[in-house]
Amino acid sequence: MYRADSLGAECVGEMVADDISPKGHQVNLTRMSGLGVAVAASLATITAGPAPAVAHASAPGNSMAPAVTYYMGTPGVTRAVPRSAHATKPAAAMRVLPRGARRLPGGHFSATEAVPRAPAVAGAAAAGSPQVNINGVSSLDSQVTNYNLKFEPPDQGLCKGNGFVLEAVNSAYRIYNTAGKSVRGPFNINDLFNVGGKEFTSDPRCWFDPASQTWFATVIFLNDRFTASALLVAVRHSPNPLGLWNEYAINTNDVGNGCPCFGDQPRIGIDQHNLYVTDDEFSIRGPQFLGAEVWAFDKSQLVAGAKSLHFVRFPYLKVGGHLTLAPQPALSAGTPSAEFFLSSLDFAGTGGHRIGVWAMTRRGRVGRGGVPVLSSVFISSEAYANPPRAPQKGVKRKLNSGDDRMQQTEFAGRTIWGELTTAVRPAGDSSVRAGAAWFQVKPRLRAAAIAGASIVRQGYAAAAGRYLLYPAVQPDAAGNAAMVFTLTSRTRFPSAAYATLKAGHSSFGPPVVAAQGSGPYDRRASRWGDYSFAVPDDRSDSAWLATEYVPPKSSQTTSRVRNWGTRVFEVPLG
Repeated sequence: MYRADSLGAECVGEMVADDISPKGHQVNLTRMSGLGVAVAASLATITAGPAPAVAHASAPGNSMAPAVTYYMGTPGVTRAVPRSAHATKPAAAMRVLPRGARRLPGGHFSATEAVPRAPAVAGAAAAGSPQVNINGVSSLDSQVTNYNLKFEPPDQGLCKGNGFVLEAVNSAYRIYNTAGKSVRGPFNINDLFNVGGKEFTSDPRCWFDPASQTWFATVIFLNDRFTASALLVAVRHSPNPLGLWNEYAINTNDVGNGCPCFGDQPRIGIDQHNLYVTDDEFSIRGPQFLGAEVWAFDKSQLVAGAKSLHFVRFPYLKVGGHLTLAPQPALSAGTPSAEFFLSSLDFAGTGGHRIGVWAMTRRGRVGRGGVPVLSSVFISSEAYANPPRAPQKGVKRKLNSGDDRMQQTEFAGRTIWGELTTAVRPAGDSSVRAGAAWFQVKPRLRAAAIAGASIVRQGYAAAAGRYLLYPAVQPDAAGNAAMVFTLTSRTRFPSAAYATLKAGHSSFGPPVVAAQGSGPYDRRASRWGDYSFAVPDDRSDSAWLATEYVPPKSSQTTSRVRNWGTRVFEVPLG
């Protein structure tokens, strides 16, 4: 998530006025001005419920099975946002979010962390060149569609289906064909969600579901007074993303407990039953962190454009007695027996060697107004720790590498894949760098709950003298995978890069640069990320990857302030 604020080490976003006029093409979506009575009316329809509880089921005395935690959820209903009820008042001036994308107190690199060491890689072949390579949505696109304002970081969203590629960032989007030509855009990201161009939104993600031929997108929304928040879900049931979308608004205020609150960094997952969103709940105005929450929305109702949408919310989530950052829901291929999630478990910021494995079962209950079963265990894993800041060529200012939260999760070939940024000492390197830790996990269910899990493969993507930031992995069912990330060092400008893993191998190959950075990032800023994205091709065994880099000057803001860009490219898997 980004914010508009003064610069600083923990600045989570910037907006700077300039003298360029807004540009961009019109799209056949109606834009709201101001908060909008349609969104307000939709928020008022959500069903309230009792405070959730957590139950723990310990393993039998002599059993080696892990203890399972069960969570209580609350059902609710929201209505589709009607287009006929839009407010017509002029858009309010852009407001400043007092606190933005949050880092927990321990979410920073420390010299006292236990830093893992990456072993030497043997037998891992370098990947070939991308099949398609697109200079994606940029800071200039965001500027000209957002009233001359400049944001950071982009927060990468990407989805691909039926010959179209939709890329959404803070705070613009484009639609490309698979040859790399832009066919629509750039547009203000708010157009997708039917809210006013100056309303505060952040952290877009999207997904094309081949099974239902439907496009889904999510984003955070805050009203113009920063007193209320919502999770916005946009849906288009069509082979292409070019027409009108349906929108739903879900109240995330959670009044009390130090709130009004908002759900930071909403992450999406999907299976044959539901669309899933997880987020980290923070107070809009205060320091309170209330833990992760999981939302499940009935997929069939979303696809049908139903006026009423059933959902279930699981708030205040804990693992091992600790409030946890949101588990990543799996973007699932096929028809899995549960919706699975992964989470990292570095509660104190001193490093971790366990991960949380979650499962939601009895998922069909959501559409009937019932509550599915959400359960979790934690298992031993390779070590990981918060990464150090990353240097870049040409300037002393370092990039923020983020923390060691789980980044993206996929379910393919009956296994769960996840990855995170970690501190690591690469083979042949005496210094600690930022790299990627990755996990392939085999879950085990019993009695409609998670019963345990085991590591199939795990490892590090790291390179001596270089820093890998914000990884995202896309696997196939056979066990091949591609990982995308930003690559930077003292001798390299921030660049878009990737590595591949072959089925039966234990390590990703060396980094391959898809697009060289053209220069250093804004020397007055340091935010980067907050995430890359990777999705499967719906017609071939390949992956579409997207990440942040420094693009050609023609794609940078007019003043070179917040001069980021994104790169979108396709690589083969098998």
